[in-house]
Amino acid sequence: MLRQRGGEEAQKQRAEEIAARALGFIAGDQDRLANFFALTGLAPDEIRGAVSQPGFLASVLQHVLSDEDSASAFAAENGLTPEDLQRAAARLGLHWD
Repeated sequence: MLRQRGGEEAQKQRAEEIAARALGFIAGDQDRLANFFALTGLAPDEIRGAVSQPGFLASVLQHVLSDEDSASAFAAENGLTPEDLQRAAARLGLHWD
């Protein structure tokens, strides 16, 4: 679980790894990917540049978390809980009001 691993930097790195896997999860399904592009306004050729932008990885997790079925499927595929995804997103700067 994210909360139990190491210090601040280790937790951030783990959160980034989870977000990178979430991006792969999105890319692995045409419908999810098309929805992601539609909602973010990104084009396929802009992904590489976007990955290095602040907040992008948090937005990837936010996108996965925005759909309960996707969040559950991604979490199950990766041995995580939806709460792990929320903690990772928060670690990357996403905050819910």
